[in-house]
Amino acid sequence: MTGRIRLTAAEGQALGESAMRGIGFDAEEARILAAHVMDAALCGYEYSGLPKLLNIVDSPFWKAPRTPIRSVKETTVSLLMDGGNNVGMLAVYRATEAAIERAQRHGFAIVCLSNSWMSGRSAHYCEMMARAGLVGIHTVSANAAVAPFGGAKPMLGTNPIAFGFPADGDPLVIDMGTSAFMASDVKFRERLGTPLPEGVALDADGRPTTDAGRAHAGALLPFGGPSGGYKGFGLSLAMHAFAVLCAGAREKEDIRGYLTIAFKPDLFVPLADFKRDLAEQIAAIKATPRQEGVAEIRIPGERSYRERARLSREGIEIDRKIYDALGRLAEGQHNYRAGAR
Repeated sequence: MTGRIRLTAAEGQALGESAMRGIGFDAEEARILAAHVMDAALCGYEYSGLPKLLNIVDSPFWKAPRTPIRSVKETTVSLLMDGGNNVGMLAVYRATEAAIERAQRHGFAIVCLSNSWMSGRSAHYCEMMARAGLVGIHTVSANAAVAPFGGAKPMLGTNPIAFGFPADGDPLVIDMGTSAFMASDVKFRERLGTPLPEGVALDADGRPTTDAGRAHAGALLPFGGPSGGYKGFGLSLAMHAFAVLCAGAREKEDIRGYLTIAFKPDLFVPLADFKRDLAEQIAAIKATPRQEGVAEIRIPGERSYRERARLSREGIEIDRKIYDALGRLAEGQHNYRAGAR
């Protein structure tokens, strides 16, 4: 029996939807969740693909009741949303839809969302905005998993920031976390029993570790390494500060929050001109003389688009343990043992 399972994109979507229906999501919710993780898988991020659906039922937030996503405070261009303890891949999707709708009507929109968790790839939402002809910015203040620079206990989230810019063809999307390693990848490696790289995590006693389980119980480090980790820490703190804007939709001590900004380029320049000028800038950057041994200057997101095109044709592979666990969810076995064979 092989340790890897090959699936077409349609088979992966169907498996994800069945697993989510098996744990109680309705058909539309299941479609949104499965589409999000399948897009990550097709872009080459296996740890953010189908395995991420297992993280939903592993989360302590899953055990708490959820209520409908609702507006708390709004104007024509702004919206504060209570996520109702819904998983972020649903709540942030709805927040992004709201940002797009407002920005297309009024030129600009800013949406804050709290009381939600596990939003997935920020690039997913920025691409939504960019394909709608908007410039998009998305920030996350996530559950505490990262130690501050010099600290030994988690106080900040992995706290990504992402940008999306409309373009002819695929948008320019830039998505980066502020931690040295992504929490989803730690959970993925813990599930499969594979080690972490050196220098990205601490155990519960503040000692460096490559054991994913010990890192999960300890802390990740901010990006930048021993000499530059203050840069990752600074960016993470900025994302944390944005979440303060969500105070009206969260408990006082809850650090989680999402900020989404969308606006029309034609507030400043016609959209066609923006796309043309951006394309010219990207072409000039890619034509930069290269260092020895460098085959190509690659723009952020370019690899993901190439992988999406290839894997949409060829299909994806997932670990059999992940495949079997998703099958158990689809059968209604909600209390499966994570990582069970």
